[in-house]
Amino acid sequence: MSKIQATFARLQTAGRKALIPFITAGDPDPALTPALMHTLVEAGADIIELGVPFSDPMADGPTIQRASERALAKGVSLRQVLGMVETFRATDAATPVVLMGYANPIEAMGVEAFAALAQHAGVDGVLIVDYPPEECAGFVDALTRHGLDPIFLLAPTSSEARIASVGEHAQGYVYYVSLKGVTGSGALDIDAVAARIPHIRASTGVPVGVGFGIRDANTARAIAEVADAVVVGSRIIEEIEKSEPENVCTRVHALVTELRRGIDAAGGKT
Repeated sequence: MSKIQATFARLQTAGRKALIPFITAGDPDPALTPALMHTLVEAGADIIELGVPFSDPMADGPTIQRASERALAKGVSLRQVLGMVETFRATDAATPVVLMGYANPIEAMGVEAFAALAQHAGVDGVLIVDYPPEECAGFVDALTRHGLDPIFLLAPTSSEARIASVGEHAQGYVYYVSLKGVTGSGALDIDAVAARIPHIRASTGVPVGVGFGIRDANTARAIAEVADAVVVGSRIIEEIEKSEPENVCTRVHALVTELRRGIDAAGGKT
């Protein structure tokens, strides 16, 4: 059982739902990323999604695009992101870390080399936005050989064929994009999400996390009542963006603590 799978099993036994915050590696400064990761855990994160900066994202809204631009301006590379995970692992061996990004940096490094280095750094799962499951068998095989969970996106527009394909390959959890559009856009339709989750969970056989559009404790609670995990990215990046380096961890801690309280208020509902 992988670390991600064990985390969901433990939470299910405790009647709790997972909080999965997202930050972009290297934003606002590469030296701060491991400290921010520890802050997320201290505030109640169960799994961390760490974004790999990329110059031409297709799913990220303006907020996360700006975070990537700030990180890239400081020269952050995929290899450096793996180094940040390794630094985090020096004092936290328990919290699962998922890298989220795009195919180009991995292709440039080489799939096998990436999988080996990610395992060595302490990565637990990988979500690559532009690797559809039906076209990345080699990538999934490489991850699996190195003990990494391949994680995939599904959306309101996903066909039955795509859901079935994700079900064949997904491990760890599925990330359900609750909105049509990019990160940080639109308003959530909780009823629509609630109607979709049971089918995805049954078809894939893994827990379902929901992201996009979750901005406060009340929305986090509503999603936690129907999903297995709540994923929050843009709202956290906004907090980072308007913080000074000396208070960024304090402000992120306060925000994530509120999200955690909202999720816990949902109890173990599904």
